[in-house]
Amino acid sequence: MTTQSTLDIIVYAPALVGRDGRTLAVVHGMERALAGVRLAWRVADDGRLIALPQRDAWLTEGTKDGRFPLVCNGDESYPITIYGLQIPARQAPGGQPLFDVHAELPLDAAVITAAADVLGSVAESARAFWGHATPASAGVEIARQTRDPVHKPGVPPRGLPALKLPAKSRSPEIPHRLGWLNYWSAAAAQAIGFPEPTRDAELLTRARRTASGGWIVQLTDAPLDLDIPAHLDALMRTYERFPKIGGRAAP
Repeated sequence: MTTQSTLDIIVYAPALVGRDGRTLAVVHGMERALAGVRLAWRVADDGRLIALPQRDAWLTEGTKDGRFPLVCNGDESYPITIYGLQIPARQAPGGQPLFDVHAELPLDAAVITAAADVLGSVAESARAFWGHATPASAGVEIARQTRDPVHKPGVPPRGLPALKLPAKSRSPEIPHRLGWLNYWSAAAAQAIGFPEPTRDAELLTRARRTASGGWIVQLTDAPLDLDIPAHLDALMRTYERFPKIGGRAAP
């Protein structure tokens, strides 16, 4: 798989606690959103795929110490993976440890159609603050927006605004960056001031509520491609609309 052919999903949620049921809920949610997909395999240290006939029990045991081990669909020609990491308090917004979930899927017509459902299911199951689903090629450039005079000097690509390091953000509810599809919990939406019906009329045409009162907000009809001027413009306009994203504006 090349970076141009994958959709990366990342959501940021409160830290896991022992035997946290959210890990299993996230996997079940992803399976519900992707018809016919079963994430019942793991990858051995040598790269071999190993079936997990008792996947739920294995995951529950694996998360007792706050881990979310990688599981996948077992298809090397069409790989779908998901796993989670813990972000320590010293690296996290507001000094609160976080749990971040990472999923990777092939960027094809079926995934594009299901992408909003997948992001919503993963985010809601994790009880996430915020998250996004973005083609890997665009995601690499968006990640390069994060800059710091000491730890990460440089200039963001394509004239995009510089974003502060996550640890310098005052609150985990404030999204650190934008993506193609954006999940904002009710708390995150309130923190950045979304929605305002007049100012956000265009975004609201591609937005929908979630069961918990959050939002899925889609920046462009087709998957985000920063080589397309209209897509880059949509990303820039959205950063301008929400200056708190990435810690760029005072509260």
